[in-house]
Amino acid sequence: MKLPVTRAIRVLREHGVAYTDHPYVYEERGGTAVSARELGVPEHEVVKTLIMEDERRQPMIVLMHGDREVSTRSLARHLGVKTVSPCAPAVADRHSGYQVGGTSPFGTRRAMPVYMQSTIAGLPRVYVNGGRRGYLVGLAPADVVRVLKPVLVEIAVAPPP
Repeated sequence: MKLPVTRAIRVLREHGVAYTDHPYVYEERGGTAVSARELGVPEHEVVKTLIMEDERRQPMIVLMHGDREVSTRSLARHLGVKTVSPCAPAVADRHSGYQVGGTSPFGTRRAMPVYMQSTIAGLPRVYVNGGRRGYLVGLAPADVVRVLKPVLVEIAVAPPP
């Protein structure tokens, strides 16, 4: 299988990031549970890339553990705004230049501030979307921090049962 060279991969190469390729069979609405199962890694190490916006429609990237959800209330409080909510898929696609389900935090069409759940930085390895549905890259969290320069935040909540 020929691996894609996406904008995300070009950014990782430009920054000299060591990464591993992890293609898998994408399932519509499968989310991180499917990718973690396909890769045989804990869902906690699969990092989802979410495109969100505040009430002024200012977009941002939020990186979260696959098995956790974002407390939009905590994030809004941290940012000093009234509300933060996920962008509609078409809007997210326009901001990122990627298709929802294949959104990478690297090489987005538009530069956006990045907020990362702080506990991601403490993992031994993370799996982040490589810029295409069904394609993750494995890398050290330190490289995510070095390249994206995210603001580390405490915004993780357990998903409802």
